[in-house]
Amino acid sequence: MTRTLRDDLGHEVVLPTTPVCRVVSLVPSLTEAVAATTPDALVGATDWCTHPRDLDVTRVRGTKNPDRAAIAALGPDLVVANKEENRELDVQRMRADGIPVWVTDIETVPQALASMRRLLVDACGWREPEWLAEADGLWSGDVPEAHVTVVVPIWRDPWMVVGHPTFTADLLARIGCEVTTAGEPGRYPHVDLERLDAAGADLVLLPDEPYVFTADGGPEAFSATPTRLVSGRLITWYGPSLVEARGSIER
Repeated sequence: MTRTLRDDLGHEVVLPTTPVCRVVSLVPSLTEAVAATTPDALVGATDWCTHPRDLDVTRVRGTKNPDRAAIAALGPDLVVANKEENRELDVQRMRADGIPVWVTDIETVPQALASMRRLLVDACGWREPEWLAEADGLWSGDVPEAHVTVVVPIWRDPWMVVGHPTFTADLLARIGCEVTTAGEPGRYPHVDLERLDAAGADLVLLPDEPYVFTADGGPEAFSATPTRLVSGRLITWYGPSLVEARGSIER
């Protein structure tokens, strides 16, 4: 027996009527979410999936080049992916091979919470995890007026920054931080370093992913704007990290 639900992009996904028991995740955020909810169900993940730290599952290469043969060999009830992080071509090819794929589409914190609930509870048939309810409570409410302006680089040489609309920009807005791109439009625009440093931001947040900014690699590039190293997981991942992120980022 099967049932059919639509994922975040409206694609019909055929699922078992019983709880999903074999999942392959192609997104680090989703891997952590599945592992924190029903760990025994997670059978495969990408090489970039670093949480939980003791994750011991079959690795299926990267988010942009998944090993479709390895995924098929795992016999998943469901593969979970994300519109931004995974290629549509790979999703189409897996579906053509008869593998059910659920694609998430997340640009805000409320979207993340709703998407996680639909995936874990509705699609997978699991009980709502405590971390999800806690994250919902922590991040519910109106977006406050911004009191700090921040630049958030995600790459250098060339420099790329977080723009709008993105999950990271929305998350930071919910703690009073307005993301600026020095006037450059787009979700992740390229911006000259000189323009970023002269944008008048209060702070540059330097995450450790996707580009690994460190104390010795990043802060020295900005002479006019203070910098702060932050966990990329806490400002770009959705899932259990949202519980930790609220208090950590506000400090």
